[in-house]
Amino acid sequence: MSIWVDRRSRVVYQGLTGRQGRFHGLRNRRYGTNVVAGTHPSKAGADVEGIPVFRDVAAAVEATGADVSCVFVPAPFVKDAVLEAAEGGVGLAVVITEGVPAKDEAWLYNKLRRDHPQVRVIGPNCPGIISPGQANIGIIADDISLPGGPVGIVSRSGTLTYQALYELKLNGVGVTTCVGIGGDPVPGTSFTDALAAFEDDPETEAVMLIGEIGGSAEEEAADFIAGHMSKPVVGYVAGLTAPPGKKMGHAGAIVSGGKGTAAAKIEALRAAGVQVGENPAEAGELMVEVVNRLRG
Repeated sequence: MSIWVDRRSRVVYQGLTGRQGRFHGLRNRRYGTNVVAGTHPSKAGADVEGIPVFRDVAAAVEATGADVSCVFVPAPFVKDAVLEAAEGGVGLAVVITEGVPAKDEAWLYNKLRRDHPQVRVIGPNCPGIISPGQANIGIIADDISLPGGPVGIVSRSGTLTYQALYELKLNGVGVTTCVGIGGDPVPGTSFTDALAAFEDDPETEAVMLIGEIGGSAEEEAADFIAGHMSKPVVGYVAGLTAPPGKKMGHAGAIVSGGKGTAAAKIEALRAAGVQVGENPAEAGELMVEVVNRLRG
């Protein structure tokens, strides 16, 4: 199985007529993702290589039954685009756009929790989500993973997401779903959200968690793992050498006041029973060992 997206997902691309939206929307369709629509307020009636363009998400949902949105609009318009998707009737919005103001993210997070609690947002500033062999929504390369499980992946880092997928592929290990939650200060989906979904998925037998400095998401994940996870978890936390007060890549990846350090996160995860690699390659090796034990 998979979590949140599969071959039945029907995807509308907000921003399909733009350069990046078109490139990745068509690439995802070639992978086998069921891309059914795009949107643009002034290009309704057009199409992008056979994919119809609608005025807004509500019109796309009514005409095509779309239930997932992938957002490729510029950062200043993301808040309105995601709200349009939620009001239009989709249950999942995958927001690839980076540079979304933190105040917009916070407003949107609380707005959706209050008025549209059934809608999940992945991102912003994320690589997307892939259930290998079923659906790829976002910018994850489509040739670096094997389908079928038994591993689920959740990651704050896009680049390390790709490395994890590829290292498992090189060792013949498949993935049920890989979720890139993004590294912004207010993500729509947390580690604990993904961990809970993987715990409930019968075909996910082990989980790889990739964190980084900043915030408390990894510590919260450790608490959840200790109290609720029956499946083995392997982790890696980027940023061991990051100097305090300096942002490292993502907007949320910053050590401040002695909090959010990689060392503290690793300690919390290990205390919860997580095997933590010293580097991405070692984390991959640890996961291969876990899978081999599961296979007997």
